[in-house]
Amino acid sequence: MRAYSATRYVVPLREGGSLPAVIDTDGGGLFVVKFRGAGQGAKALLAEILVAEIARHLDLPVPETALIELDAAFGRTEPDPEIQDILKGSRGINFGMRYLDGAFNFDPVSDEVPPDLAADIVWLDALVTNIDRTAKNPNLMWHGESLQLIDHGAAAYFHHNWPAVDAETATKPFAPIADHVLLPFASKLQGADERLSGRLTDETLESAVNALPDDLLMDAPEGVTPPFTSPRDNRAAYARYFAARLSPPRAFVKTAVSAQAAYQPGARKDYRR
Repeated sequence: MRAYSATRYVVPLREGGSLPAVIDTDGGGLFVVKFRGAGQGAKALLAEILVAEIARHLDLPVPETALIELDAAFGRTEPDPEIQDILKGSRGINFGMRYLDGAFNFDPVSDEVPPDLAADIVWLDALVTNIDRTAKNPNLMWHGESLQLIDHGAAAYFHHNWPAVDAETATKPFAPIADHVLLPFASKLQGADERLSGRLTDETLESAVNALPDDLLMDAPEGVTPPFTSPRDNRAAYARYFAARLSPPRAFVKTAVSAQAAYQPGARKDYRR
């Protein structure tokens, strides 16, 4: 993942609960930046990186991502005290997703999605336990004719309590998939499982977790000891979790298939886009 230095705070995106912002960078252009000093802190940024990397290995559409460095002077003249506090707590590495000029939000009422793409996205979100792709908050954008996946900070919520994570935790089903905004559009989820599960090998998982920066892995609130003694141990724990989750039988797939079967067929749309 490329890294850029932040040069200018352009505008806050106040519709986001963690107050992300459009940031200009030195040589990289504009990115929508999630800050380690906001919301769930570094864990949200780690989730963003993990999901983006896994999605790329599955050839699912995510905007370009980058690590965005904030120095001690950045945002010093920002007049909004809330923004100033976030920036002060975000010195160092943060997460950026390419700003998509002219993009617009996905509308589940009027928009359409190719069925196999919808099924693949549902499968991904069940794998990474993404609770934040519902009709109320789709976290999908159209950029031209391409549907882009954004905002994954709420995924991988298991990592907020590493001491409770074990093999049983990793293989648990994911009931919230029943509320997924793309479930009405999706083709059979068994097909998505056949297409995607074999592509996440030990090597691809290792590649995904290796994208997680040491600085974010060892970040912890003041007075809190990081759950791992080294970034290497933490990466290994992520890799073990997803390897176990992908081992058959995959409970998250069974739950998603059941949710799809229970969905009312009258609400399903035909693909026309």
